[in-house]
Amino acid sequence: MQREVVGIRDELESIKCFLKDVEASEGKGDLHDGLKTWVKQVREAAFHIEDVIDEYILHVAQYRHQHSFVAFLNKIGRILTKLKPCHGIATKIRHIKISIREIRERSERYGFTSTQQGSGCGATNAVTWHDYRVGSLFTEEGEVVGIESTRNELVSWLIRGEARRLVISMVGMGGIGKTTLAKKLYETESVEGHFDCRVWITVSQSYNLQKILKAMAKQIYQEKETTVLMELNIMDEITLISQLRHYLLQKSYVVVFDDVWKTEFWEVVKHALPCNNGGSRIIITTRSHHVGVSCKESPSDLIHNLQPLSQKKAWELFCRKAFQLEFQGKCPRELVRLSHEIVRKCEGLPLAIVAIGGLLSTKEKVPLEWRKLHDSLSSELESNPHLTSVAKILCLSYHDLPCYLKSCFLYFSVFPEDYSITDSRLFRLWIVEGFIEGKKGKQLEQVAEECLMELIHRNLVQVSFRDLDYEVRRKYRIHDLLHEIILSKAGELNFCQVLEADDSSFNGKGRRLSIHDARQNVVDTIEPFQVRSLFLFNLNEMPRSFMVKLFKKFKLLKVLDFEDAPIDYIPKEVGNLFHLNHLSLRNTKVKILPKSVGRLQNLQTLNVMETPVRELPIEIFKLYKLRHLLAHYYDLGIKSSLYSLQGVKIHNRIGKGGSDEGSVLGGRGK
Repeated sequence: MQREVVGIRDELESIKCFLKDVEASEGKGDLHDGLKTWVKQVREAAFHIEDVIDEYILHVAQYRHQHSFVAFLNKIGRILTKLKPCHGIATKIRHIKISIREIRERSERYGFTSTQQGSGCGATNAVTWHDYRVGSLFTEEGEVVGIESTRNELVSWLIRGEARRLVISMVGMGGIGKTTLAKKLYETESVEGHFDCRVWITVSQSYNLQKILKAMAKQIYQEKETTVLMELNIMDEITLISQLRHYLLQKSYVVVFDDVWKTEFWEVVKHALPCNNGGSRIIITTRSHHVGVSCKESPSDLIHNLQPLSQKKAWELFCRKAFQLEFQGKCPRELVRLSHEIVRKCEGLPLAIVAIGGLLSTKEKVPLEWRKLHDSLSSELESNPHLTSVAKILCLSYHDLPCYLKSCFLYFSVFPEDYSITDSRLFRLWIVEGFIEGKKGKQLEQVAEECLMELIHRNLVQVSFRDLDYEVRRKYRIHDLLHEIILSKAGELNFCQVLEADDSSFNGKGRRLSIHDARQNVVDTIEPFQVRSLFLFNLNEMPRSFMVKLFKKFKLLKVLDFEDAPIDYIPKEVGNLFHLNHLSLRNTKVKILPKSVGRLQNLQTLNVMETPVRELPIEIFKLYKLRHLLAHYYDLGIKSSLYSLQGVKIHNRIGKGGSDEGSVLGGRGK
């Protein structure tokens, strides 16, 4: 049995490497529907392998129930060899091998030999790529709202100021209007007449530097130097840079590089743009703060962070689009409330406001039509031709992420819309989920913080603030439309499933389950071996029958996050969850932890903050892997105008570090 498990474990490692390559190809639009279906089957096979391995480890753990944990660690090899094979696991392994063989044969039959080449419906070389941002280059004046003062300020910066060459980087999330603003600056009459030559270059994620340099040369020379234009096709990069540099040395120029993703681009192309003291200007638009910083080479260079439209300006833009041909551009009274809800979902993102407003302009102006769009926005973003460009543009940022950050970003799909989370909670979850890999000389929490900062610098995660007891605390969230998009992506990858009332898309599968509606039979609709992480949000009640079924059915859970859930007890069966490494009961009514928590030998986080728990069982000294123990107790029943913060009694020798009896671990805001 051990040999069989090792064999499928090795197969799993190979599959994971393949799926990483697929993710990279998908970002370039290289996957057809046939290939996507096949990849989905490969991914499901990987999940089945993980299930069997975890089930086998659980079987081993149950076998050694009379051995001490330390002895188990020392003798695990001998136990594995002596363990009687579990017939059910052996059968599952045979089925997995058959399934993998069939998947491999299917790939050969239909030409799914790699993500780069193939034939038939799986061929990738027939993909036609479209730049969904092209509409930003041709935005009508009536669709431009809220940038007037910024445009005037930047026009002044372009045509006045220092004589040295200056760079301005416009930074902001996708769809916020960077390209539109840059284009309006570029086409302003005073800018056109001020410079000897102007160049507009769209860079994008996948760029060819030689082609970009040739495009720059063609725009600069136009028909003035026909001989040079004829020679461009035979010039290499170095020659092109030298040619451009020589020509621009005596010119006043403005160059726009739109949609820059990589810092390496500027490090090379800047050599074609001489610092000639002719008042030349360079405009760069990017979603990445890192790119903006890398282009700032002097104190006079600017980084302009674009902000979402104010609620007032967003409403003005929406009404212009939705009611452009009717009601004199004003919203009818019966649609005001729904329209405000739709605008709020856009969170000041001009791209979304224009697209959704344009779609609604074609609809009948009745509340029923407005409500349909509001309630089905997620599916409309995927399927409605008027809105797919919005999803595609926003998805570019996801596809540009390195593999290790994609899981971190997708994790925000677990939380409800508009939900803000503290960094410490996010770090703990990322770590126990296995998303954070250690780095020499750094704690895992420090690496997790670097990942969060990278997502912020890419304008994918927003910083929000909350006031708590006269303190301002940072929390983190994502834009509502990004949330809609990653919900779809997480479902497609079986990364996470969200269960809400009246959700017909729920299929019971998913590595993570986020429940927003606790129906009596909810547990019966879920594949128990699929789920590894369980979250509860916005629930008014939690039937005890749910808790009983939960701990009886879900044997392979690794994360249980009951924060803010309406529960008042944890059954002793929690101790059977051998794989559990995160248990949060924060802000619940649980009073007593069962002694069986001492059997959770993989537990890394135990959070009983803001609960009535006043003493932790002595059995938790067995939890050798415990990294975070968070506990304190509020006594809100005392007759005083002030609450009482009391200690939680614990015992020494807990986890790796240990603690003195009677101490308090953790603190507010954790």
